[in-house]
Amino acid sequence: MSADRTAAGRAVYARNFGVDEATAQQAMESRVGPEFVAEAFLAAGGPGRSGEHLTDRDRSLATIGALVAQGVTDDRLDVYLGVARRNGVDEQGLAELMILLTAYIGQPSASLAMQAVRRTAVSAP
Repeated sequence: MSADRTAAGRAVYARNFGVDEATAQQAMESRVGPEFVAEAFLAAGGPGRSGEHLTDRDRSLATIGALVAQGVTDDRLDVYLGVARRNGVDEQGLAELMILLTAYIGQPSASLAMQAVRRTAVSAP
């Protein structure tokens, strides 16, 4: 069971990062170490990240909200902005999310996150 959850979690991180599973594992281990990664994969293989009742879009928006509430505006936020975009959230939707978050968590964190939205925006062809 634990091996299945670990494999599912590895697949989630690879999908979120937009890379193959070996690259995702290697990138994460170089940043936080193998013990932390093992726990992260195990957790991501559970119902929160791999359950059937939320979509990747739902999960990305929830994760963005949690990261912004914690003041995280680095590459961890960038990853989930990319996941949201790949799952149909456009720039206006992300802007509206930041405006909504301003009402609940305040201007400083949401404005920094809005800068990340703009910084990571993909230019239209």
